[in-house]
Amino acid sequence: MRVFVAGGSGVMGVRLVPLLVAAGHEVAAMTRTPAKADLLLGLGAEPVVCDAYDASSLRHAVVGFAPEAVIHQLTDLPDDPEQLAAGREANARIREAGTDHLIAAARAAGAAQLLVQSIAWLIDGRRPPSVQHLESQALAAGGVVLRYGQWYGPGTYHADAPAPPCVHVDTAAALTVEALGLVPGAYTVTDAGIARA
Repeated sequence: MRVFVAGGSGVMGVRLVPLLVAAGHEVAAMTRTPAKADLLLGLGAEPVVCDAYDASSLRHAVVGFAPEAVIHQLTDLPDDPEQLAAGREANARIREAGTDHLIAAARAAGAAQLLVQSIAWLIDGRRPPSVQHLESQALAAGGVVLRYGQWYGPGTYHADAPAPPCVHVDTAAALTVEALGLVPGAYTVTDAGIARA
């Protein structure tokens, strides 16, 4: 299968891309940082340097690869967890505008499958509007919403398992590969596996 991974150089992307390649998929992996193109090439993917906010370029990149599946792993989170609250606006923007642009590009490419990263926990006691937007757009497009528990493990904000729902980042990557082919809908992804939400 031809799979386009948006957010290929992120914490999830660098784990997901080699697993997809090992499973026999042809993978294009997108990053907005030109310096990370060689990293993606080394993971076995065709690197795509593109900004999710440039709708025209994103459409051109996705249509040009002609994927059968598009996996949305776009985030805009700070490396320092102490800056997480301050960075929520940037991450909300990518959940909204970035998601809209990626879904439009996937539709234009005729991709049969769409997997979208979401979260399984509440923030300040509620599902933020940006998460609601992301999920509603993905579901309206016939996609699969993966509500990940909080990631833990190397490169994440948590060295050890935090309060549930949670999932080790390597487990999350492996379960994402397994999620290809799920029927459209929302699913929770935790250390216990994938469950219909």
